[in-house]
Amino acid sequence: MNFLAHIYLSGENDLVTLGNFIADGIKGKDYKKFSKDIQIGILLHRNIDTFTDAHKTVRKSTKRLHEKYGHYSGVIVDILYDHFLAKNWYNYSDIPLDVYVDTFYDSLEEHYNMLPLRIRKMMPFMIADNWLLSYASIDGISRVLDGMNRRTKNRSGMDEAVNELEEFYTDFEKEFTSFFDELIEFSKLKLKELNNTI
Repeated sequence: MNFLAHIYLSGENDLVTLGNFIADGIKGKDYKKFSKDIQIGILLHRNIDTFTDAHKTVRKSTKRLHEKYGHYSGVIVDILYDHFLAKNWYNYSDIPLDVYVDTFYDSLEEHYNMLPLRIRKMMPFMIADNWLLSYASIDGISRVLDGMNRRTKNRSGMDEAVNELEEFYTDFEKEFTSFFDELIEFSKLKLKELNNTI
């Protein structure tokens, strides 16, 4: 899953959310250097990724892209799924998306000193271009995919994946909705388990 889903699945604890958000930059057992709540967020993130990568519905989505995009298919699907979460946000939260993401950005700024260098470098661009809110539109997703393609020095062709999004829009949306309901339940149980074991 991509940024918005990971943030959403963290629950209401700001530090758990922060841990989940920074998790990709924390390798191996380095998570143990952080406070309990941030550790929980990092481990939750890893469990979400494992659950997602193995799920048959997600694999159905990635298979549709695999011939053209190869090992980048999973990254693309993560981004497309964030689009459907943002677009259908009202089904998942009573807090409007713009308010939700502003609160998250405020939390990032409040905890700036805890952030890994990679996140500190990315944060100003994320906030200035309001990545999380932009996911709700196809134009926003197109910009994200374009940025990802540039980061691969144009090798991935990910900027073209907006074409598959538009062509198979209904299929991707059904797959996301079916999968995300399961992922919400999995994440709630895993969060409870981590709270009791760390």
